[in-house]
Amino acid sequence: MKFTSSSQELKSLLKSEQDKGKSIGFVPTMGALHSGHLSLIKQAQKECDIVVCSIFVNPTQFNEKSDLEKYPRTIEADKNLIKNYCDYLFAPETAEEVYGDKIELIEFDFGGLENELEGEFRPGHFQGMANVVSLLLKIVTPDKAFFGLKDYQQYKIVCRLVEIIKLKTEIVGCTIIREENGLARSSRNELLSEKGREVASVISYTLNYIKKYHAHFSITEIQEKAKAMIQGILEVEYLEIRDAETLKNITSWENNNGVFVSFAGMIDGVRLIDNIRF
Repeated sequence: MKFTSSSQELKSLLKSEQDKGKSIGFVPTMGALHSGHLSLIKQAQKECDIVVCSIFVNPTQFNEKSDLEKYPRTIEADKNLIKNYCDYLFAPETAEEVYGDKIELIEFDFGGLENELEGEFRPGHFQGMANVVSLLLKIVTPDKAFFGLKDYQQYKIVCRLVEIIKLKTEIVGCTIIREENGLARSSRNELLSEKGREVASVISYTLNYIKKYHAHFSITEIQEKAKAMIQGILEVEYLEIRDAETLKNITSWENNNGVFVSFAGMIDGVRLIDNIRF
């Protein structure tokens, strides 16, 4: 695995690969890598000739400076985890390496997708994410980019982003990787106490309950029932049942786009998200 912190060096290295006709798969991350990230890299390895991973803790997608400062940075462990699966690791040491001399954000129009769910609780988050992803995609120019479906709203927005900026990159959504107790894998899980990590399994249990028994209840009834199952174990920020394409509220289970159930909540001072679609 070749390591570089220079965007210009990465561009040069990848151009030589593309000149040989090699396809490029890209996995953008913020580091603190775990089995979920590794599954994305392995998927890229299956589908592309060359795999590029980036590690960059993007300052423009954090609402709180304290969240940015405490975000785990584990570069040596990250390198060790992916060294046998990744061809190039791009880990810029400064924001300037990605953004240039000045951070100037473009305001993308995602048709309201960015304002639903996570967007309501984390204003500006998706604009920050979209800006850095657009810049990384332009640096790497991959054939395919791989995103985990735990961040389903992010995945939908990135799909729209490549249409807006007219890139030919295919955005591939990859299955949520879970711990043995069902908790969705996340870098934030490392901040949980042992007890917190154990009881947070109630999230996936509840989402699966909704999927299994939804036909027996109205949307409002099962939504309230599900919140009650989690509340007291976690502080529920939201548990929403939405259209899987538009992320808008639905009033009936008979929904042509499918159903998307999204959760966010706090335990041990750590914010966790999860979802299920059916």
